[in-house]
Amino acid sequence: MREVVIGIDIGGTNTKYGAVDRNGKCLFEDSICTSKSSKVDEFIVDIHNSIERNISKHKDITLVAIGIGAPNGNYYNGTIEFAPNLTWKGIIPLVDLFSKFYNMPIVLTNDANAAAIGEMLYGGAKGMKHFIEITLGTGLGSGIVVNGEVVYGHDGFAGELGHTIVKYNGRQCGCGRRGCLETYASATGIKRTVFKLISDSLDESKLRSIPYDKLTAEMITQSAQEGDLIALKAFEYTGMLLGFKLAESVAHTSPEAIFLFGGLAKAGNFILNPTRQHMEDNLLAIYKNKVKVLLSEMKEVNAAVLGTAALAWIELDKRTHNC
Repeated sequence: MREVVIGIDIGGTNTKYGAVDRNGKCLFEDSICTSKSSKVDEFIVDIHNSIERNISKHKDITLVAIGIGAPNGNYYNGTIEFAPNLTWKGIIPLVDLFSKFYNMPIVLTNDANAAAIGEMLYGGAKGMKHFIEITLGTGLGSGIVVNGEVVYGHDGFAGELGHTIVKYNGRQCGCGRRGCLETYASATGIKRTVFKLISDSLDESKLRSIPYDKLTAEMITQSAQEGDLIALKAFEYTGMLLGFKLAESVAHTSPEAIFLFGGLAKAGNFILNPTRQHMEDNLLAIYKNKVKVLLSEMKEVNAAVLGTAALAWIELDKRTHNC
């Protein structure tokens, strides 16, 4: 029998999952709607039934562990805690709930940590022991790896770079504070920057005709590719603030590389170049020209699934080794 783990990525709207072997090959993928389950117990039943239907179609595999990535996922406690974009509020004992259906290692972390683990096993961080993964999606997440281990901190919530302040009394953040990095350096943040630039300048731009709720990071990237001045300025400003904050992160952990992952990272050099430049400009001399800023090498189609599956394989190996 071929051993596989299930990697699960829980999002506010949909939950993706897949069966992944040790080599990172995904045997099947599927998804269920997260938002339709008002109670977490209903969600657990739905995803269990969906997983079992898919496994029943593959008679040659055996399930050995489950890895889960979720907003505000706490690795130590196996809980989701006060996730703002999920309908289930408060502290959710997710691992305990899954354990009612599966008698095997089950591990949970946040999505950025899962992406970092995936990068280390299947992406550009193979062989690296010190790096940072930055996820640039609706918000900004970060997974910090030191000595080949994800840094969780004493309470399981280390690495919230997106909620460090980059502008005092700046933009309102979903966390309730103002000026958080993710309000500037994210898919949502760059949209806000575009509209600020539009209101503050007379530069011609086709972005002026697009309503805020219709505008996407992909549209801004396409406009930048066409030489749109507003779009180019937006990427420069975003990269400036992100690079400034990454310079501070370098001082904390002295990583070999920093990987940019997620929807906004698809802009490639438009986000990569200003980020790299402004990080270098703000580095202490002892760190200059030592830290690479790179785009993630995780496969786009199933990166989240691979990341959470990698988490499961690592946890399985830890428990086997400790037995």
